[in-house]
Amino acid sequence: MKILKSLNKNFFLTIFIFFLCFNSYAEEKPVDIWNTENNENQIENNSSFSIEEETNQTENKTEQDIFKMQNLKKDDQIKLVENIFSKEVEILGLYDPEDNSLDIDMWSNSDGDQLKSIFSKIGKINLSNDAKDIMRISLLTNSYPPQKNISEEEFLKFKNEWLIKNSNLELIEEYLVKNQVFNKQAELTKFLLDEYLSSSKIDKVCEILSKNTKPLNDEYLFKFNIYCLIINNKSEEAQLILDLKKELGFKDSYFENKISQLLGFNSKIDDSISEKTILSFHLAHKTNSKFVFEPNNGTKKIIWKYLSSSNLLESFQEIDILDIQKISTIEKAVNNKNYPEKDLFEIYKKFQFNINQLLNADKSYKSLEKIEARALIYQKILLESDTTSKLKFLKILKKLFKDENLDDAFDVELKKFLQEFDPKDIPDNLTSFYYTNIQINDADVLNKNVKFNNDILHQSKLLNYFNGDYSKSKIEKDVNNFLKKIKKNKKYFFSKKDQIFLEALRSDGVEISKKYDDLYEINESEIPTDIQVMINNNEKGATLLRIVEVIGQDKLERIDEDTIYFIISALNQLNIDLLRNKILMKVLPLKV
Repeated sequence: MKILKSLNKNFFLTIFIFFLCFNSYAEEKPVDIWNTENNENQIENNSSFSIEEETNQTENKTEQDIFKMQNLKKDDQIKLVENIFSKEVEILGLYDPEDNSLDIDMWSNSDGDQLKSIFSKIGKINLSNDAKDIMRISLLTNSYPPQKNISEEEFLKFKNEWLIKNSNLELIEEYLVKNQVFNKQAELTKFLLDEYLSSSKIDKVCEILSKNTKPLNDEYLFKFNIYCLIINNKSEEAQLILDLKKELGFKDSYFENKISQLLGFNSKIDDSISEKTILSFHLAHKTNSKFVFEPNNGTKKIIWKYLSSSNLLESFQEIDILDIQKISTIEKAVNNKNYPEKDLFEIYKKFQFNINQLLNADKSYKSLEKIEARALIYQKILLESDTTSKLKFLKILKKLFKDENLDDAFDVELKKFLQEFDPKDIPDNLTSFYYTNIQINDADVLNKNVKFNNDILHQSKLLNYFNGDYSKSKIEKDVNNFLKKIKKNKKYFFSKKDQIFLEALRSDGVEISKKYDDLYEINESEIPTDIQVMINNNEKGATLLRIVEVIGQDKLERIDEDTIYFIISALNQLNIDLLRNKILMKVLPLKV
């Protein structure tokens, strides 16, 4: 330390610049094919042409571009001019456009004001997995950002907000690492690190930081980096970098004190606890072997999560049932998914009720305090064996939670109870309650096998065409033969899904005989006007966003046929075939 302080500031700055250029936690820098700026710099550095030769080459290229413009349509000419003279834009994403039949200009024709409106509406919806998949593809496909009425920063903000709301940590990590935007997207990076740290996964935090290849300029990320160096036995390096940072003006007495304790420079225990950030809170825990913290209603959700994952919450066995305020706090924590539901109901079991209260629970709960009332009904549920009576009390308990805005506090446990019942035994007056709250396992639905029914067009083996298992000549022959049978069968009902199937084939250029045109009437007015305008303008990205909004919280399999019809029609018109095929294989086949 004395040696460091004796160095002059110029030397400090020299060393600090060196550390900025080579991140201590960096691995080999990956090649980014989308980073046009780096590619151009490499070309400049390796070039052996003279200035005159470069000038001549540039003039020749410009002449070629102008000649090329003369052979293009007007719209294409405008795009070419923009590409030649506009400033280069960094492309951020995960997927190649061809992966889903999209293109790099999928946002180029979109109006930012319209996109902002759609993003705002989507942000208020709890999207289904189907809607999330389309949203993920639309936002994370490598493409130029929209230019009209929206800045690149605004568009990235919408992207980040969705990634955070979606909370797919592996997806966020992949996005940050592949694009190397830890600094540029600091808020997204901080969210990712905080989430892992709140789950007591500090090793994962440091692993993610080790994949960063650029200097960390953000102060919070800098702190994480210092802490990870210490964890990975690089204390001297951590101390050196911290001292250099302090020379340039960094000041955070709380952080410095905790780091000094971790480095062994300060033997005096600092029991101060900061809840400002999860890192600050974690450092308080790690520097105090006698760490104790009792959360309250004002405690941040992420602190609750950390306490739970670190086994720092008071055990339900130690909670006094007379401490109603503490139990109320726990109920709110359970509602926010910060405390295990099962532990709350273990507390409910500790309440003492007389036999008369239990026998007449449907009436006696009304005269009790709210927490006691919930505890009584829960105990009655455990004692009840009759299906109808048990369902009735489950419904009462759910309502008691809902009346206190604690609807999510009785969620997981309720589903467990409902799964014990056979749907055939549910009385008519309780079916709505049952199906509203029962857990539907998405994995079970996805794992169902396709059962072909060759008596129905849209359920027949012809569907294999959308999996790429049919040549064009064979599908044309087989589908025309199938339609021939349908036309002869007077009892066959030609459904909307049959129509969807045929129009997808026609969109792909599969020739279907005109003599079958009278099997159904094409209704082109079913696509909402605003979406049709987007289609006409070739706004692929915006169209996908509107489709996400339309699907909302519904699963594709449950959406009505008219809506599926216009979704597939829209994708047909935009030639987004690969994504369309995935949707078709979800909504058309019979699955068992």
